[in-house]
Amino acid sequence: RADGTIVGTPLVAQDFEGDAYFHVRPSAAHYDGAATTGSNLGPTSAALLERVAADARRLSQAGQGAPVPVDLVTTSGSGLDPHVSPAGAYFQVPRVAGARGLPVREVRALVRARVEGRTLGLFGEPRGNVLELNLALDEMSSPADGAAGADTN
Repeated sequence: RADGTIVGTPLVAQDFEGDAYFHVRPSAAHYDGAATTGSNLGPTSAALLERVAADARRLSQAGQGAPVPVDLVTTSGSGLDPHVSPAGAYFQVPRVAGARGLPVREVRALVRARVEGRTLGLFGEPRGNVLELNLALDEMSSPADGAAGADTN
């Protein structure tokens, strides 16, 4: 909830638009819970390789020379994973900070504070929930670029 309005669930990915928000990983289901699915494209698929290469080029140009984290160009099995890796979140910090007029160190600190560890200290990988990161950003400042936030369609 934000200002008493339901804006999403931390359990399912949603598409955030604009430079002022963290973005989730790509979704073969277009973030539609009724269509949850992987792409069914195998590692030798030309279509998959073209999409990943195009996304990597686009992100690389905006990433100021930093290596593009793999989760920002690959989909999850369900297409609805609401998390990004810590590397995926940190990669986006300069863009988000610039769009909001915030110091990079403050946005990095927000990510650091919001990264979740392994479940029970053993299972899974460290991750950041994109909805929770974006809600925390909105508490810090309003988006400077007029981004509308989550696509709630």
